[in-house]
Amino acid sequence: MISSYEVGYSTDAYNDLREIYAYIANELLVPDTAATQLRRIQKKILSLDFLPSRYALVEWEPWHSKKVHQLPVDNYIVYYVVKEEQKTVTVVRIFYSGQNVENIVNSKETLDN
Repeated sequence: MISSYEVGYSTDAYNDLREIYAYIANELLVPDTAATQLRRIQKKILSLDFLPSRYALVEWEPWHSKKVHQLPVDNYIVYYVVKEEQKTVTVVRIFYSGQNVENIVNSKETLDN
């Protein structure tokens, strides 16, 4: 039987969710869309409780060496790590897919390991 994983968020990932909501609700002025988008992201994240390693690893360093996976959700990418021994998944960051995430990560290391 395949066991499920506990899914959690880093502080940075929680902040990313808040920023996504604030941008869509306050800058684009569509709060209903902001709430719907957050629900879609959170639903996909919760699905990581089953076979979380099914999504691809990031191809660039330093996150590739740290075995960071990427989960696309609409126009966003959820980055997360799987700890097989503890059966946990931790979402480390959530970025808009149009951003140059590799440059952001390499300019300021955002993964605590």
